[in-house]
Amino acid sequence: MENIELLERVYTGKRAHLKRQILNQALYCFLENGLETTTIEMIREQADASVGAIYHHFKNKEGIIAALFFAALDDQAQRREDALKNAENMQHGIMAMVESYIDWVTDYPDFARFLYAARFTITQTAQDQDLQQRNQSRNKSLLQWLQQQEDFQLLAHIPHDLLLSLVIGSTENYCRAWLSHKVKNSPQVYKDVFAKTAWSAIAYFPK
Repeated sequence: MENIELLERVYTGKRAHLKRQILNQALYCFLENGLETTTIEMIREQADASVGAIYHHFKNKEGIIAALFFAALDDQAQRREDALKNAENMQHGIMAMVESYIDWVTDYPDFARFLYAARFTITQTAQDQDLQQRNQSRNKSLLQWLQQQEDFQLLAHIPHDLLLSLVIGSTENYCRAWLSHKVKNSPQVYKDVFAKTAWSAIAYFPK
């Protein structure tokens, strides 16, 4: 899918057209040149926008990085929420989380690469608190869904800070390797394997 499609979902309407254009071209610049090397001037030239427009919308380069990062994070989270809404039970939900993660990464590999690359940068800025709050909100929403399931007792012996690693850990590791061209096969090839492995990690966790 085109990167602009994701930005159109997050920043809607005609008034956000220039903002989407700047972010779309900034994403290209960051991936092509790196976060540190990319300058406002490079983004301005690529987006065919004025420096004033860029500063008006984002204040500085860190603001652009944050806008792209949170746009990707929110879109990925929405994909997971939509998947959970259609899950009939906990097993389907756990597997759907993995499947939706893989679908999102393979639909938007540029944004996925950016998420991995920019996470450390975000933690070193004033946006780190925002990131922590968003993660807490996402995890709270997930926990609420899990608590509504009949077999929630399966999670009684699993520490909350371990749960996501059990479910997504191996999938995320493979996706990173695929995005950096360390492995050839798309995560889609192994989607069913990763989904079933995640459920097994939950269902057979030592009591």
